[in-house]
Amino acid sequence: MAMPQHWKTVRLAGALGAEIHGPDVRNPTPDDIAALKQLLLEHLVLFLPDQAPSPREHVAFARHFGPLEGHPNLSSDGDLPPELFQLKASQGGVADEWHTDLTFQDQPSILSILRMVKCPEVGGDTMWSSLYAAYDELSEPMKALCSGLTALHDALPHNKPDSMAIHPVVRRHPETGREALYVNEHFTRRIVEMRAEESEALLRHLTAWVQNPRFTVRYTWQPGCIAIWDNRCTQHFVLNDFVGERVIQRATVSGDQVEPAGDLNWQPWVRPGRLSATSRHDRQLYFYLKNRAKTRTDADPV
Repeated sequence: MAMPQHWKTVRLAGALGAEIHGPDVRNPTPDDIAALKQLLLEHLVLFLPDQAPSPREHVAFARHFGPLEGHPNLSSDGDLPPELFQLKASQGGVADEWHTDLTFQDQPSILSILRMVKCPEVGGDTMWSSLYAAYDELSEPMKALCSGLTALHDALPHNKPDSMAIHPVVRRHPETGREALYVNEHFTRRIVEMRAEESEALLRHLTAWVQNPRFTVRYTWQPGCIAIWDNRCTQHFVLNDFVGERVIQRATVSGDQVEPAGDLNWQPWVRPGRLSATSRHDRQLYFYLKNRAKTRTDADPV
């Protein structure tokens, strides 16, 4: 797919990220949307400066990328279309932990399309990390280990600890076919197939590894900028280093099934024997697996 001649692409980092100059999100053509989708697969996160869509135009633009959904746990602004989630960081809620959006859902969101409404003159940058690069630079033994594992994610940061899902530690992107390391410090709680102590050690390493500067891009905002990022192969982090108001509006494209990159041959680790003081480390995983088994039994009675 050829990019329109009047557009200009400026790469921002080696691993990911590009500014695209020229599109008008208020009135995109089918060729414009096709070009943006192709650029997104290539650069993982796109920035479109100097845009001025109304909230309804923002929603209409986002719909070109798929069905939209509201945020499951955070309230929206009644003055905006229900498909838009607004966050005023002067009132709290700065997303200053590395995360992929909504991984506590069975089908986490595919894309996020954010408009920077207002930002401080200094600070409040956002960083993204390429989960492709994070996987590619693992050693071969670590790749083999991680590709056979799954992890439990929950919405504890949203005060919803019972909202949980299990996903592969390494997912395969449905469009590019590439492997991406799919755990994050914000929502990922436990490697399902490991003891709690082993899980803690591995997750500590992997979630720190994703933050390696070689895998990242950092973007300084201006009001009116639109950002589009692929949640299937990136994480992001907001720098909480600003004073004043920072207002974003975000549309979220509904999710898809997370497909593993490798064979998942190991069973969940369940503590054998009688309960003890250390059983508390396995409590969340135990009850999640128990409830999931009961749901399956109720859905498929003998």
